[in-house]
Amino acid sequence: MSGTPSYRGHALPGQVRTLPQAYYTSEEVYREEADRIFARRWVCVGRAEQVAEPGDYFLAEVAGESLIVVRDKQEGPRAFFNVCRHRGTRLCEEPSGRLNGTIQCPYHGWTYGLDGRLRGAPHMSETDGFDPADFPLHAAALGAWDGFLFAKLEPPPPALEAALAPVAGKFAAWRLAELRAFRRIEYDVRANWKLLFQNFSECYHCPRIHPELTRLSHYRSGANDLTEGPILGGYMTLDPPGDSLTLSGEAACPQPVGPLSDDDRRRVYYYSIFPNLFLTLLPDYAMWHTLWPVAPDRTRVVCEWLFAPGAARPPAAGPEDAVAFWDRTNRQDWRVCELAQQGVSSRAYTPGPYAVQESLLAAFDRELLAALGRAGA
Repeated sequence: MSGTPSYRGHALPGQVRTLPQAYYTSEEVYREEADRIFARRWVCVGRAEQVAEPGDYFLAEVAGESLIVVRDKQEGPRAFFNVCRHRGTRLCEEPSGRLNGTIQCPYHGWTYGLDGRLRGAPHMSETDGFDPADFPLHAAALGAWDGFLFAKLEPPPPALEAALAPVAGKFAAWRLAELRAFRRIEYDVRANWKLLFQNFSECYHCPRIHPELTRLSHYRSGANDLTEGPILGGYMTLDPPGDSLTLSGEAACPQPVGPLSDDDRRRVYYYSIFPNLFLTLLPDYAMWHTLWPVAPDRTRVVCEWLFAPGAARPPAAGPEDAVAFWDRTNRQDWRVCELAQQGVSSRAYTPGPYAVQESLLAAFDRELLAALGRAGA
């Protein structure tokens, strides 16, 4: 790559500082985020391919609530609170599986259809005034976008389409809904979820943390195009002779995932969708992370790699090269985020100034504070 790339960021409004300590360490703030953000926003819970056939289901935990995401033969994917309408018993325990047409409570045998309607309640006909129609499973809103499933605990509005309007059609060339999962890795990170979110949103740290990444994509390349609101991000460039982000630098698959432009074949796109989805798009595959806060200082991260159908069937070596690259990069990130958590927990920590390359972090902070009703704080 000739010369030194110039990152095309956008100016910060004066000297903007990082968040105060309580946002990373306080149990009270953690509970408030669960209630005012994760329970009220659209949260990415999985992919439609996880419930490809009627009866397929998986469990998602959102803001302390267990949801059953299941495909109903008539309605498609649905989401229900994992709570029996009789005495509140947890219905499903296994994290995923296939239901044989019904959901049955293990306690007293109340049985529900995949549409949530109560189909059977032993001996309840002996109870005066009992009508099964009055006791369907409580539903959560569920919406689909480019193959991803989003759930919302509290009733809409806004509709999912409105929430994702900034990226409507933006990734059509990647055919995300057609891609299929190749590998899934879960990480237990001893850091606040916001530190991971902020880490994803800048490459200011890359020269010191990611030698494999900076060898293939200069940390000052590219530009951001979504710089305010719940969806943030932009692109960085792939440096020749590398063709993708893999340990070898070679493309993980011989063909791009879709009809990409010449520019898109030399770029990596990074977008964060508040509050829990990271989306990374490359010419030959895609990767997505979801963040699941466990405690003020702990986050479960789920990372999955997506490839075009057939391209990632074992023993294909290319996809494994991509997984190995990002697993190493992920672990580098998680380690430095854990160090950041240790630092912000110190009595010596005070908010410091953001660099221009961290403008998306300042935008994330503004979105967070607005969601908590503290805009301008």
